Amino acid sequence: MREISLPLLVETPSSTNITDLMVRNARKSSDPSLFAKKVGADQWVDIPASEVTADVVALAKGLVAAGVEPGDRVALMSKNRLEWSLLDFAIWFAGGVVVPVYESSAATQLAWNLSDSGAVGLVVETPEHKAVWERAAHNEDLSTVHSVWCLDEGGMGHLREGGKDVADEEIERRRQLANLDDLATIIYTSGTTGRPKGCELTHGNFVELADNAAAAMPEPVHEGARTVMFLPLAHVFARFIEVMAVGAGVTVAHTADIKDLLGDLKSFQPTFLLVVPRVFEKVFNSAQQKAEGEGKGKIFNRAANVAIEWSRADEAGKVPLALKLQHKLFDKLVYGKLRSAMGGRVEYAVSGGGPLGERLGHFFHGIGLLVLEGYGLTETTAPITVNTVKKIKIGSVGTPLPGNSVKISDDGEVLAKGICVMNGYWQNPEKTQETFDEDGWFRTGDLGSLDEDGYLRITGRIKELIVTAGGKNVSPVVLEDQVRAHPLVSQCIAVGEKRPFIAALITLDEEALPGWLEAHELDSSMNVAQAMEQEKVKTAIQEAINSANDTVSRAEQIREFRILDHDFSETDGTLTPSMKLRRRHVLTNNQDLIDQIYGGPLD
Repeated sequence: MREISLPLLVETPSSTNITDLMVRNARKSSDPSLFAKKVGADQWVDIPASEVTADVVALAKGLVAAGVEPGDRVALMSKNRLEWSLLDFAIWFAGGVVVPVYESSAATQLAWNLSDSGAVGLVVETPEHKAVWERAAHNEDLSTVHSVWCLDEGGMGHLREGGKDVADEEIERRRQLANLDDLATIIYTSGTTGRPKGCELTHGNFVELADNAAAAMPEPVHEGARTVMFLPLAHVFARFIEVMAVGAGVTVAHTADIKDLLGDLKSFQPTFLLVVPRVFEKVFNSAQQKAEGEGKGKIFNRAANVAIEWSRADEAGKVPLALKLQHKLFDKLVYGKLRSAMGGRVEYAVSGGGPLGERLGHFFHGIGLLVLEGYGLTETTAPITVNTVKKIKIGSVGTPLPGNSVKISDDGEVLAKGICVMNGYWQNPEKTQETFDEDGWFRTGDLGSLDEDGYLRITGRIKELIVTAGGKNVSPVVLEDQVRAHPLVSQCIAVGEKRPFIAALITLDEEALPGWLEAHELDSSMNVAQAMEQEKVKTAIQEAINSANDTVSRAEQIREFRILDHDFSETDGTLTPSMKLRRRHVLTNNQDLIDQIYGGPLD
């Protein structure tokens, strides 16, 4: 199959905008809770839609009083917290356009987002963020920014107080100005291949996609469902889920620090989660490591294999009796404990931001958590395609959401059209023109295929293809994902452009390392630099690579590897805030080591 289109399930009036999603819930007799606020160590208070809307209106009044006009851009720079979501909607209620900024951004990155978007206001979370703003303003002309609010210095209170004299009618007038075609937000790409570009996403992108996605996935997304938002709201994936949740009456909690996630899952008890594959890899590897540390490694591994076998059989439509019995036994011994660690009520997870891998998908389905893997980019408001409860093939990224189309070009590139696709890049008509073909299809830059049932599989990125000296095109994604599945491995990046063979750079998982060392009778106090020299560690990595090599042709196999004495991070520029590898930065930072693998630099 070369092309597939799905019709809309929900028709949206052209006058609609994102604020209507919140207002319609506030007007319901059920008044569903849209957000939850953490009080104390493990208590949550649900906030009904009517109360949320009243507070959003009060904040919008403050923005209006401060001089924010319809169409003005206002930037948000903060970790995940309730205030982020309230302000997101408040800016829309005031008629503004939201510019999310990662809270980890450097002064130069913040300056670019503010100057390129022409923002008039900025909300920061902490005094440290305020200092970043001051450095940015010192080095660049950011004279368009006339208002700065700091959440930890009473910014929310200042807005509420400052807007007391603004009439309700003015906010109602402003919030109704935008329609489906109007700009809602400018989200800057993560900059994996150059300077970030501002994606123009409309109210229609969010509203039509949110309503149609919720209609396509009623099992996880419905009034009364609960989720914890721990992926950064500055990222399009989390942002879309936030809007969809508000529209569907889902209760959203916020986790600012991933270290608090397990505690928040246990106390809040979500019914579905949104994750990136690295989170699932961590959950699996941590559980496996813990079992091995307790001398139960063989039991866990058998339980994992049974979960995978059961899932494959269930997908095929027939589970043998013996497998059912084994699955039931391990549900009591292993699977139930894993579900309990995630709060005990989670049935579904929406995964995006990278390939999960078929094995992990089957494992989590086998333990009672159905992973609905999807695919999309910032330019497509997150999901183009997704697996749904009733329409799923584990290992694929699903079929298009209603209102969207996918096509595979002659050279294997995934092309997209529909309600999810952006207008273009902010103030960058040249890049916009490059990104769309002559028929209006958005070029994703990803390689993929459609099977006979219209399910999409992603096989790599065009810009990440490695062409060896022998002319072999190698997509590194499959190899890297399989190596990274090993509990010792944090990151894996394949190299070999114009070289005679494929090699790999490996980083060790610092969290998993002590437990692994102890389980293998090594000193658990070793640091990464010491551990990487241990023969048992090298052997374990080689075994992971051998296993990955079994799935590809000889020309694509990893022949050599090097373990690095540090992990990739946002700090050194090798990871984006959404945990994607900046491949070009990794290669540049490790060029000497790569040359050493091949006996010298390229001629």
